[in-house]
Amino acid sequence: MPRIFALCLALTTALAQDAAPQSNQTQKTTPKNAIRVSVNLVQVDAVVTDSKGKQVTDLKAEDFEVLQDGKPQIITRLSYITTSPGSVPSGPSSLATQGKGVPLPPPSKLRLTDVRRTIALVVDDLGLSFESTVYVRQALKKFIDGQMQPGDLVAIVRTGAGIGALQQFTTDKRLLHAAADRVRFNPFGRRGVGSFAPVEPSLPAQGSNPRGVDTAEFDEARQQAFTVGTLGAITYVVSGLRELPGRKSVVLFSESMQILYGGGMDPLVLEGLQRLTDAADRASVVIYGIDPRGVQTYQLTAADSTSEMSAQEISQVPMDRSTQAFNSNQGMEILTSQTGGLFIHSDNDIDGALRRVIDDSGSYYLIGYRPDPSTFDRKTGRPQFHRLQVRMKRPHLRVRSRSGFFGMSDDEQQLSGHAGEGQLKRAIFSPFDSGSIHVRLTALFGIVPKLGPVLDYMLYIDARDVKFTNEPDGSHKTAFDLLAITFGDNGQAVDADARRFTLQMKDDGYQRTLRDGLIYVRHHPIKKPGAYQLRIALQDTASQEIGSASQFIEVPDLRKDRLTLSSLLLIEDAPKLAMPTQGQSEEQVDRDPSRSAATRTFKPGAALTYTYQVLNARMNSSHQPNLEVQSRLFREGQQIFSSDRVALNITGQTDFKRLIAGGTVHLGSKMLPGDYVLQLIVTDKLAKQKYGVVSQSVDFEVQP
Repeated sequence: MPRIFALCLALTTALAQDAAPQSNQTQKTTPKNAIRVSVNLVQVDAVVTDSKGKQVTDLKAEDFEVLQDGKPQIITRLSYITTSPGSVPSGPSSLATQGKGVPLPPPSKLRLTDVRRTIALVVDDLGLSFESTVYVRQALKKFIDGQMQPGDLVAIVRTGAGIGALQQFTTDKRLLHAAADRVRFNPFGRRGVGSFAPVEPSLPAQGSNPRGVDTAEFDEARQQAFTVGTLGAITYVVSGLRELPGRKSVVLFSESMQILYGGGMDPLVLEGLQRLTDAADRASVVIYGIDPRGVQTYQLTAADSTSEMSAQEISQVPMDRSTQAFNSNQGMEILTSQTGGLFIHSDNDIDGALRRVIDDSGSYYLIGYRPDPSTFDRKTGRPQFHRLQVRMKRPHLRVRSRSGFFGMSDDEQQLSGHAGEGQLKRAIFSPFDSGSIHVRLTALFGIVPKLGPVLDYMLYIDARDVKFTNEPDGSHKTAFDLLAITFGDNGQAVDADARRFTLQMKDDGYQRTLRDGLIYVRHHPIKKPGAYQLRIALQDTASQEIGSASQFIEVPDLRKDRLTLSSLLLIEDAPKLAMPTQGQSEEQVDRDPSRSAATRTFKPGAALTYTYQVLNARMNSSHQPNLEVQSRLFREGQQIFSSDRVALNITGQTDFKRLIAGGTVHLGSKMLPGDYVLQLIVTDKLAKQKYGVVSQSVDFEVQP
């Protein structure tokens, strides 16, 4: 394990003076269940604006009127909630603070209490043309780099990607960029290359079709099926948002959500809309819509074939396309109005539209009233849909709110929604490390000769959180179920490992396990490059307690021959002594490097060693690489140290495609407790600027 260079961090003064990030200066309230429905209380959120579209923040209960099924209700609660970051600086994660070619700082550890806004960017790739898909993908990347704020929990979900998307919620911009890159034109969707299908010669009429197929009827049935599918996909996302924190918004990008067919609304579409709006009510989700087509021309284009059309048919084309555009927006209009959101269309500025809807979701009124007991009376056996209407008594004010809910309490809905779901499964889908069993996940990507890319992961389990039973022979026994799933950047599971462990040990082993914990190690080759999330959850079979953890891993495509770094392995650099010296305890002396690599928990004053691989470095005419390395240290998301760039010493190495590098970190004796991230930035001075800078990071904890 060669040490190519030494990094000595004299951080005592800096860390002693370092303060936690400043709190938000704007009012911030995040109720656990902002919108809820029970037999005793119904709460609904509302956004009030003046004639200029500016939000009004100083209203009282007497300024509102709430009607349920047309009957006025007595308002018993009213509060104004603000979750917008406001003027809070974007912090080191913003591109504005980065120099050209400098990688972004690593994301800080995600905590439930830090989340202010939860945003699902839903791309209806089943209803986007090729042209619109390009603009949406660009807008998503600009949002990630320029508009996303600390405290934003974000997911990018495609309706055509299946239901394995809820685990996408993250604050990690690397994962979001990988998801944005996945947004591509779906040839199996209901749109073509452009906003309107080109005019072509008429197909044979039904009477002359040998199979008797009415193509117009077939196309209409296909449109209905896709619309129902899109509504179902959004409902799934909305339902998953229910247990997430913060102000929750769904931003839907679509240019085709038609709901009226043959002069009426399809019953399946209507039921899908009602289910979706009810799910949005209960999950405190506001749905916004953006039609990325912008301002459209309905006139003939070069793609249209009019040689066999009459003059009357040609003149009818603009009117037909105008009607088609109007019909395609009906679903978005209804969906956003019923959930209190906005629908933005005929606007060529998609970036501005996304900024507008995100800003709009930051503040709202929370209105509560006591419903009549008949609201939850199921005469037909099924819950009845109750319509809600919020009106303003001041004529110059406008209000947007939800449109209704089903007569089913939240308790009933929760039991129904979680039927058949285990705690282990729910824990592994959560974007937060959770549970009462303390675990820490360490996933390491590297290259092994003759095997190629491999992924090793270590799971540390604090044995003090696991229940042991005392057996008749004096031994101690425990058992737990473990579920590990690797998700791709499209939210789909690509690998899973589920097993039960039963451990039984004598007293000496039991005491050592309580002290050092348990470490579970797995090793397997990587078949395909890409961005992955490794999620692990375990459950104590005796106590039913849960513990979970997750980590982002990016496996590069080595065939592209670009500069790449493996994961960083971080251990405590302390020799294992045979006998404790005077004043030392056995625990201080017996330090297992594999345990420190798995726990990544250290004391102030500790000396740490890290190693990594540099892959695909360029060579000069003398067949030598020219590499520089820089280190940065972050505490609680704030940069506290940055070294100078120094040459990477590779003396004695011959495999220049797979260089071994490393260094040491000396923690200050007065280092403040907290979560830290060490980031290394390697620059290849012989490579093209676009591919010549890469980074890798590892997080660790300092305990007093």
